[in-house]
Amino acid sequence: MSTDIHDEQDENIPEHLCLISLGSNLGDSADNIKRAFRALQIHSLLPIRKSSLWQSTPVDCPPDSPDFINAAAAFVPLENETPESLLLKLQQIEIQFGRQPKTVLNEPRALDLDLITFKNEIHTSESLTLPHPRFHQRRFVLEPLMEITPHAILPGQTQTVAKLLADLDTDEALTLHSAHG
Repeated sequence: MSTDIHDEQDENIPEHLCLISLGSNLGDSADNIKRAFRALQIHSLLPIRKSSLWQSTPVDCPPDSPDFINAAAAFVPLENETPESLLLKLQQIEIQFGRQPKTVLNEPRALDLDLITFKNEIHTSESLTLPHPRFHQRRFVLEPLMEITPHAILPGQTQTVAKLLADLDTDEALTLHSAHG
């Protein structure tokens, strides 16, 4: 197994990586995502791999919700990290960005961090299901993942990220926002 996080052709990338979906639709969303990349870096043994920033229409959100800026990150978790311990760290980062307890499902937020995969684990607990149960149905997750892990077959799937994206049937609108920073 390769230890280089940037080996684009390594189909086994998820075996040692965590994949995170990032989203923001409150405040300066692009800046929020860029700052979140930096916050995630302290939880990785190697430099994180970052997607570009993508602008997307809200999916299953309250009416009149603003568009999102979305991205994805891949990183090697710290030693002794567990899915639950990483989830708690992601939730702490969200709180640092002003996240409040939910009052409405999928309401606007300054930062949303979803743990898509933790290494190659299939995991279910009260607080977490891995891989994320709807990642393969969301263009705003798959398009950024396509940039950083196109050849990966994620846990529970039989097709690569690229194939899942190519076969996705959705009316989501997604456009490249800007280069990552």
